[in-house]
Amino acid sequence: MSGKLHIYGDSRSGNCLKVRWIAEHLGLPYDWTEIDILAGTTRTEEFLKLNPSGQVPAVILADGRALSQSNAIIVYLAGLADSSLLPTDLYERAKVNEWLFWEQYSHEPAIAVRRFHKAFLKKTDNEIDPQLMAKGRRALSQMELALVAGEYLVGETLTVADVALVAYTRVAHEGGFDLDEFPNVRRWIARVERDLVIDATPETGEAA
Repeated sequence: MSGKLHIYGDSRSGNCLKVRWIAEHLGLPYDWTEIDILAGTTRTEEFLKLNPSGQVPAVILADGRALSQSNAIIVYLAGLADSSLLPTDLYERAKVNEWLFWEQYSHEPAIAVRRFHKAFLKKTDNEIDPQLMAKGRRALSQMELALVAGEYLVGETLTVADVALVAYTRVAHEGGFDLDEFPNVRRWIARVERDLVIDATPETGEAA
C-alpha cells in the first residue's frame, strides 16, 4: 500500500478507536484529524462535504476515495492488508460478519449509549432509560456464553469481530455495567488489548 490513510475521528469514541487500532496493528500509515463530536464539528459544512452522514469515523483512502461506518472501514483495511484479521474460510467470514452486524444492532445501541448518557451527559441512573441496562446486560451475557467455547469470538485468533466488540465492551463500566459478572468477557478484553497493544486504562469518551 502506498500513501497514507487520513482518519477523521474523536479519540473518545470506540467506533473511531477501532479504525486507529486496526491501522496501527497492520502497520498502515495514517494521519489523524481529531474531531470533537460534542462541539458539533461533524455538523459543519466542511465536514458534511467529507461525510454527508455527519458521523465519525470517516476515512480518506490513499487513492482519495472516502469511506465511513466503522465496521465497514475495519473490514476494508483488514482486506487491504491481506490480514488474518479477516478469515478466508467462508463460514468463519460469515460468523465475523454476524458479530459485526450484531455489534451495531444489539450491543453498541445499549452499552455505548448508556455510557454516553452516564459519563458525558452526567445523567443519574433514574434519568436513563432502564431498558438500556437490560439490553446491555443481555449483550454481555451473550458474549460471555460465546466465549466459553474459545478465546476469541471467531476461530482461534484475533479477528475484526474482536476489535469491533472490544471497543465499547472495555469501557462498559463507564455506563454502569459490572464486568465482574462476566469473567470470560473480562479475560477476553485483556487478551484483545494485549494483541492490539492497547493501554488497559481506556480514555473516557463519547459513543459515536
